[in-house]
Amino acid sequence: MRIPAVLIALTLLSACSSLEFPGVYRLPIDQGNVITQEMVDQLKPGMSRSQVQFIMGTPLLVDTFRDDRWDYLYTLRDRDGHYTRQRLSLFFEGGRLERIIGDWAPGGNDAA
Repeated sequence: MRIPAVLIALTLLSACSSLEFPGVYRLPIDQGNVITQEMVDQLKPGMSRSQVQFIMGTPLLVDTFRDDRWDYLYTLRDRDGHYTRQRLSLFFEGGRLERIIGDWAPGGNDAA
């Protein structure tokens, strides 16, 4: 008799986890590389990989088969559950920065 009662209680308790209680603070969750316009403005074609890494930090994604591309990704989930995603891809040729593609553009213009 105790085991079925415990199982029913656990089932009911687990169902409560999907409810959202009013007034409960939910933390914003951010993941990936934080990208700012000031960081992107410092990037110039012809920069070495080490100079780019000094400005931008370690890339989130480096393709093992194509090491000439670095991807910086940033995702933020706010308290309401909405996602904001930003992406910046840097392409290198001969160890030097060749071009920039993504949601940021050097010079203060969003390329989105």
